[in-house]
Amino acid sequence: MRSIWNGAISFGLVSIPIKLVNATESHSVSFRQIHTEDGGRIRYRKVCELEEREVSSAEIGKGYQDADGSIIPITDEDLAALPIPTAKTIEIVAFVPADRIDPLQMDAAYYLSASGTPAAKPYTLLREALKRSQKVAIAKYALRGRERLGMLRVVDDVIAMHGLLWPDEIRAPEGVAPETHVTVREAELDLADALMDTLGEVDISTLHDDYREAVEELIAAKVEGTAPAERTPAAEGGGGKVIDLIAALESSVRAARTARGEEPADETVAEVTPIARKSSRTTPKRTPKQVGGKKSTSSATAATKKAATARKRTTKTTVAKPTETKATQTKAGAAGRTTKKTATAAKKSAGAGAAKKTTTPKRRASA
Repeated sequence: MRSIWNGAISFGLVSIPIKLVNATESHSVSFRQIHTEDGGRIRYRKVCELEEREVSSAEIGKGYQDADGSIIPITDEDLAALPIPTAKTIEIVAFVPADRIDPLQMDAAYYLSASGTPAAKPYTLLREALKRSQKVAIAKYALRGRERLGMLRVVDDVIAMHGLLWPDEIRAPEGVAPETHVTVREAELDLADALMDTLGEVDISTLHDDYREAVEELIAAKVEGTAPAERTPAAEGGGGKVIDLIAALESSVRAARTARGEEPADETVAEVTPIARKSSRTTPKRTPKQVGGKKSTSSATAATKKAATARKRTTKTTVAKPTETKATQTKAGAAGRTTKKTATAAKKSAGAGAAKKTTTPKRRASA
């Protein structure tokens, strides 16, 4: 890889010659501006506004525009003469825990390569010291005409440097957070936790730029004169619509589990939304209206009570018939027994022994 800067790392009294190499590259598809009628390129020409003529790169220098609009020329010699100790040196100023660095400060990333064989030993020493301490080094360096802040850390067996923004370059997030007071319920937090657990971790190396691939396929299809492959259109944004947060979280958990090939689990708090909705619909029906201090029932309730009363009456009538029949049979049996007893008593009065013998055959014959 081609180096973009040569210098040294200043580590106390130790100096490590290094080369600065870009650690990142852009793969985005770039476009040119064209004239839509004939496809001609649109180019920008550098013209001096005083002479109204195009000038070459050799004739172009730097200048600072003052508050009154006047231009103050600044030459490369002027900048080179400035007493900047970091002009050719990455000067380490401190070692701090990695979590002390705010990700908002992260800028471009570079690899630091040992320049020459003599640099191998001190380079390895610094690398191993960073590994063992589990800290990062904060350094100052100059690049492209300005002094910058950097963070050195170990990536595999290489020392990498991240450019950092100066603290005063980070804007305070004033007016960004929601101004309306919002209360988050425990059920919503539980569903958010379930969604995070379902999504789990990801191997970042497996992620890729779908949009860039689609643009490349579009360009290839136009070169070949064929129609581009159909793709699923992107879902439209919410547009500020008010949604049921619980239902959205539940759906997200189910969709994430389905995408991972998992069976939808019942342990999620899927009951929260239906229960809330059911109670809100049924509660007004259970509560009777207050009319003049008395509770009035609805016509549906009255009809239900009448129907219940009618069923009770029907049941009583139906059960009474067999009861009355049994009573009639009981009365008839009692009357028969009374008649028999009277006849027996009369016969006894006529003669005890003979009456018994005579009565018994007669009763059998009558039976």
